[in-house]
Amino acid sequence: MIDPMANPFHLDTDQDRHYIWQRLVQADSDAFVTGDWSMIEDDFDAANFEGVRAYGSGNPDDWKVAFADLSSYRENWLAASREFQKKRFLGLSLRQAIYQRTRLNEIGIVGERALAHKKFSGDLPLEDGTMLSGGRQTIYRLHKHGGAWKIVGFIGYLPL
Repeated sequence: MIDPMANPFHLDTDQDRHYIWQRLVQADSDAFVTGDWSMIEDDFDAANFEGVRAYGSGNPDDWKVAFADLSSYRENWLAASREFQKKRFLGLSLRQAIYQRTRLNEIGIVGERALAHKKFSGDLPLEDGTMLSGGRQTIYRLHKHGGAWKIVGFIGYLPL
């Protein structure tokens, strides 16, 4: 069984992918479950950031720029974090639940540009008898600046 909390990219042999996974999965998940934006704010290229939403559609005609700047994304991220923190999973902490639903196994790197395919899926029971289910993916665009990978944008809420 694969440990969803373990980085699949080895630090010694795949440093760039290891780093990107650490930031997009570990740091982002840990920040999200605690609502602490400061843990990830330096992962973004604020001057060049944009966020696109696919709204669950595979048709690019339906996609829209949802976040023209990092501050609007930050406010949305914080609101989503507050909503997530209200959930009570059966037998799982918030951190365990987010890791159970998150996969990042594909990171394409060409020079100092990268695309990272982060997927969310799986059914998790909640204490109230309902289920957190469904699937989606986000494709992150990253640029390497001064030796560090920065998120310049993403396309989120893509169908799996």
